[in-house]
Amino acid sequence: MASDGARKQFWKRSNSKLPGSIQHVYGAQHPPFDPLLHGTLLRSTAKMPTTPVKAKRVSTFQEFESNTSDAWDAGEDDDELLAMAAESLNSEVVMETANRVLRNHSQRQGRPTLQEGPGLQQKPRPEAELPSPPSGDLRLVKSVSESHTSCPAEELRRLSWSGIPKPVRPMTWKLLSGYLPANVDRRPATLQRKQKEYFAFIEHYYDSRNDEVHQDTYRQIHIDIPRMSPEALILQPKVTEIFERILFIWAIRHPASGYVQGINDLVTPFFVVFICEYIEAEEVDTVDVSGVPAEVLRNIEADTYWCMSKLLDGIQDNYTFAQPGIQMKVKMLEELVSRIDEQVHRHLDQHEVRYLQFAFRWMNNLLMREVPLRCTIRLWDTYQSEPDGFSHFHLYVCAAFLVRWRKEILEEKDFQELLLFLQNLPTAHWDDEDISLLLAEAYRLKFAFADAPNHYKK
Repeated sequence: MASDGARKQFWKRSNSKLPGSIQHVYGAQHPPFDPLLHGTLLRSTAKMPTTPVKAKRVSTFQEFESNTSDAWDAGEDDDELLAMAAESLNSEVVMETANRVLRNHSQRQGRPTLQEGPGLQQKPRPEAELPSPPSGDLRLVKSVSESHTSCPAEELRRLSWSGIPKPVRPMTWKLLSGYLPANVDRRPATLQRKQKEYFAFIEHYYDSRNDEVHQDTYRQIHIDIPRMSPEALILQPKVTEIFERILFIWAIRHPASGYVQGINDLVTPFFVVFICEYIEAEEVDTVDVSGVPAEVLRNIEADTYWCMSKLLDGIQDNYTFAQPGIQMKVKMLEELVSRIDEQVHRHLDQHEVRYLQFAFRWMNNLLMREVPLRCTIRLWDTYQSEPDGFSHFHLYVCAAFLVRWRKEILEEKDFQELLLFLQNLPTAHWDDEDISLLLAEAYRLKFAFADAPNHYKK
């Protein structure tokens, strides 16, 4: 455990890098990199671009309150919302507004309000729920995503933060990920060019999967895919083949990390969202691709590859040798939980439960193994709307997720039972309401610790 002085110094560093910022490590690969075998590959690989530092923009919790309650309501006054977003609030007002948002959501459901503990603690209880984001005005979203001039990116993020309606989710994800340009006139040419580029990679690289230099990588991919969920989707032969191609091509083109277990899970949400544009499925877990035309599947495969690549560009240090990004984020999670709920943190420590034993998977798989696929898709609506959502904001989601189970955690009095519970959390029946509450609490934590580092003092 770090000293109090060190912890204060960490959270007060205004110019420190965000959790998940990329420290490029070249030559790390899974399986282990062999420079004799991969020398030519390294020489031919372009230098990895550095991640640009995004300019910090003014944000308020009034905007957040609109996002989490009525972002999709018909007839909303956009000019008024944008004017609100230009205001600046001090940290005390920010925290008070955040708490009011959470209390209001609980009261709308006729549930008890969330219990506030000492300091910054606010413990979400299982019975406290948020209403699901209203489906609202689809025309508003379509006008943003189908603009004939250019798409106002900030407006699209604001509207998408609290959930994207299913009919416009495929296009919106492609825009939010940066895969498609804002200008609608450029999109068809971009899609055609990127799809053609992807299948050129297939033609050039995929036959080498059984070569000695790549066979271990391909074998591991081939082993991992059948272990993925949902089985009803993954075990369809067409889907298995698509996932194998996507993962193998990505590994070959990214020798800094190569293929690492965990990357395979990140294909699924993109694929499911894009395939649902062409088929009707009551549950995303039971999507059947047998009736989808081959040409459509080809395009979805290429789109999935590029969107997954965009995501991984922001968290690549999670998957380089020794996975330093994950090690760092788990340590930061431990530090954060020790501040927001010292009792839970102390309980885990007293029973010798280490954060790496349960939170490594949370970071490695972005909580995909902890919540149903439908919840992951809703979570990713917000991650793609939030700056550095998959790297920085995910840390606060994990902290809120852990504290969400404080009652159950504190009731467990033994190492084995604690660890079993944390590795098998009861989320099978979670829906959008549970994810909305989790995100609201995570956003409150983010403002308290990331955007207002001097707010909390021991």
